[in-house]
Amino acid sequence: MAVDASEALLRWFAVDKRRLPWRSEAGERPDPYRVWLSEIMLQQTTVPHVRPYFEDFTRRWPTVESLAKAPEEAVMAAWAGLGYYARARNLVACARTVAGEHGGTFPDTEEGLRKLPGVGRYTAAAIAAIAFERRAVVVDANVERVVSRLFAVETPLPAAREEIYRLTETITPAGGSGDFAQAMMDLGSAICTPRAPDCPRCPLREGCRARALGTPDRYPLKAKKVPKPRREGLAYWLEHDGQVLLVRRPPSGLLGGMLALPTEAEPAEAKWREAGAVEHVFTHFALTMRLMCAVAESKQDGLWWPVDRLAEAGLPTLFAKLAARGAEWRMAA
Repeated sequence: MAVDASEALLRWFAVDKRRLPWRSEAGERPDPYRVWLSEIMLQQTTVPHVRPYFEDFTRRWPTVESLAKAPEEAVMAAWAGLGYYARARNLVACARTVAGEHGGTFPDTEEGLRKLPGVGRYTAAAIAAIAFERRAVVVDANVERVVSRLFAVETPLPAAREEIYRLTETITPAGGSGDFAQAMMDLGSAICTPRAPDCPRCPLREGCRARALGTPDRYPLKAKKVPKPRREGLAYWLEHDGQVLLVRRPPSGLLGGMLALPTEAEPAEAKWREAGAVEHVFTHFALTMRLMCAVAESKQDGLWWPVDRLAEAGLPTLFAKLAARGAEWRMAA
């Protein structure tokens, strides 16, 4: 891509960039905390889904120091529904590292950022470029699509990722890399979309090889998907006097640290009845979880939560679906 094309992209971005709550206004210095928080939230999650979570987090914890002081349980509950819950645990760990070891100031280099919990190659590059104007190669899913079309990359994803990274490095300008990275992301979101890209509106159309070939939506090529393995499990809704028994899952592993319905074994002797099943897809497998329901004759030790306040428990999506089934069961019982 020629230099003037890069300049055309930045001119387009200056006019048509998305207004997002984590972006600074013209003339303002980006807040590294808000940049970091948004990038963690946006991993494998869409902008519309993230926006209300980001706004809630920054109201409750407006600085990295305030987030570092927050109880992990409160952060996990606020994160519920965003998925990939290891990100939430790393969020707390990273905030505490920045507050405790760096005086509340984020490192301003990729190397320094990558030493923080939960900050990998992409996230470090994005923070370095956007928050600190370091020249960094920032490649997310939108940038992968734009670059694969610009250069008509014939290697399928995910094998093409290193090639796309190298190609992105060749077009990343020495200055303004933060705006350039965000412009590439916005271009992929608004114009160079997965289906029916709007090539006539694209500021990079003259240098795009995929457009010249007449097949922009053919790219990026993707390897054939392997079907996800399917698993089955049981969850238990045990109710007593308008309250339901919850457990906190182990800190590591699937949905670690989150409140949930019991799953390991029947939590009490009772007349259990099946109340249907829910389907849920995780990154590496699909799950069918059946729900067993019962009323306890007495309240045993454990965490009992009012059924009419379950929305405040911050249940992860799988268990929120199961809780909805449990609520249906109790209405029908």
